[in-house]
Amino acid sequence: MPWEAKTVEMTREEFINEVIAHHKSKAKLCREYGISRPTGDKWLKRYKNGEGFKDRSHRPFKEPPNKTATQTEQVIVERRQQEPGLGAVKLKRILENEGKQGLPSHSTINNILKRNHLIRAEDSLAAKPTVRFEHEYPNQMWQADFKGHYQLGNGDRCHPLSIVDDCSRYCLCADPKMNERREGVQLSFERVLREYGQPRILLCDNGNPWGAVQSSGFSGFELWLMDHGILVMHIRPGRPRTQGKVERFNGSYKAERLRFHIPYDMQEAKQNLMEYQEFYNHIRPHHALGLDVPAKHYQVSEVAFHEEIEEWKYSGNNEVRKIKSSGYLTFGGQGYYFSEAFRGREIELRQSTSNRDLFYLCYREFRIGRLDVKNRVITSRKAYLIHGDPRIGEDVCRG
Repeated sequence: MPWEAKTVEMTREEFINEVIAHHKSKAKLCREYGISRPTGDKWLKRYKNGEGFKDRSHRPFKEPPNKTATQTEQVIVERRQQEPGLGAVKLKRILENEGKQGLPSHSTINNILKRNHLIRAEDSLAAKPTVRFEHEYPNQMWQADFKGHYQLGNGDRCHPLSIVDDCSRYCLCADPKMNERREGVQLSFERVLREYGQPRILLCDNGNPWGAVQSSGFSGFELWLMDHGILVMHIRPGRPRTQGKVERFNGSYKAERLRFHIPYDMQEAKQNLMEYQEFYNHIRPHHALGLDVPAKHYQVSEVAFHEEIEEWKYSGNNEVRKIKSSGYLTFGGQGYYFSEAFRGREIELRQSTSNRDLFYLCYREFRIGRLDVKNRVITSRKAYLIHGDPRIGEDVCRG
């Protein structure tokens, strides 16, 4: 007699009772009830173990989700809601740094975020492998840039200024400005230099206030940095990735903060940037640092900043000329336009070791131009270190 679903438990009980009564053999009973011998043995065993006659679930056996697992998922979801711009890898490291234990894998966290509608398809496609280069030690190079302006809630424009250490990714400055003029930028730099000391090199783009767009090639701000012994290097036009560290900070601020909330006024913008700078330096993990935070890799510069510009004396072995207010210098009875930024400053002319008609224009410890007396022209208006600049060979000019 085949078993019917509506009487299955009663039929199984009846089968077991007849087996126990020994009126018929187990094999014969199995044939009468339309079941196999192994099935009959299975139900007899379950009866003896006190399991009853109901079917077991056919779902794969898993430990029921316990309270800890539920709490863990809730912790992950809440942290993601606090930092909606971060993915599974960074979220896990932040939670580990906060002392959370028993966290699932990155893929499981990613699935939790998807299940709770906290991750978008474009977020999964955003991360792409990049080739990274950085200096070996902190303060060898800083990168500075404006993020580009955005409109505040009250209609004003905000221009966030960022300065990031190339080696450690430590953000030294995140300062909202009303504009990108030199005066405000220099005030921010003075504050940063007093707090952290000086870098050897500052990497920036070619526009004001970093560099001059006119033929002189120099800005007053660049000259001020050289007066303090800081070499200014400009990225090649059309190559913003050269400033990858500061671009990363700016992009992360946009993706992790501005995407979700635009400050109403400059005061709120300043507060938001200050809080994000603290988060970026001390809490947010960085893939390039092995998921460490920048603060773990940064240290203050050994070169202190001095408000007063130190007097510079040339060796006396070479010709020295003062730049006129018009930006011209005179050499060999010929006038040459150089740069108005250097007006009133003394320039040393060092003769090339390989070409007697070529003189290098030097200001303090920097090579800033090249004078070709044969063709009566000044070229290469760009700052280099006279000694130790990796972009040029040593001993190209006489000391």
